[in-house]
Amino acid sequence: MRKKVEIPKNIDPYLYEKTLQKEGTTLIAGVDEVGRGPLIGPVVTACVILPVDFKLEGLTDSKKLSEKKREEYYKIIKERALAIGIGIVDATTIDKINIYEATKVAMLEAIKNCPVKPEYVLIDAMKLPLQIPHTSIIKGDLLSISISAASVIAKVTRDHMMYELDKKYPEYDLKNNKGYPTKKHIDAILKYGIKKEHRQSFAPIKDMVKK
Repeated sequence: MRKKVEIPKNIDPYLYEKTLQKEGTTLIAGVDEVGRGPLIGPVVTACVILPVDFKLEGLTDSKKLSEKKREEYYKIIKERALAIGIGIVDATTIDKINIYEATKVAMLEAIKNCPVKPEYVLIDAMKLPLQIPHTSIIKGDLLSISISAASVIAKVTRDHMMYELDKKYPEYDLKNNKGYPTKKHIDAILKYGIKKEHRQSFAPIKDMVKK
């Protein structure tokens, strides 16, 4: 089990970017994922390149922001980012290759789909086989403004996908639980069954499939 990482309260989320910029690197991409834990839907990643002068007060790990604030920041980042790439890997593929490998595939896809090629990539926690210079940062969504921006883009993108899936399967309460294993979601699976978008390699669905 990975040891808990304590993050200093006075951390400068622009430090990684400023250090690289001093060395002459300006096209710095932040990469993050969302959706490793849900029972349904894809894992979604984002690659975001921010302008050198980008500042956004309060931007941090999307999990620490309210839904309203995430939506607000999402629009600002979309408007001001130099480039954004999205990577999506569906539940079927997750079941085939496992969530860890699927996350790596999605991150590589997001970088590939970024319309501007980054000079340097800052990645939240994951190790990627990249030819581009890069650094993997534990708790990167708190320590790098570029990764924080990617976190928000990935989170809101996936949430919007869950809102659409909720229209298809309203009994599963996906607009509220976002696919995570809440009691209401589990009860709905037991009552209405497993849908094609569910991850059949994830417990408790895996156990239901076996039975």
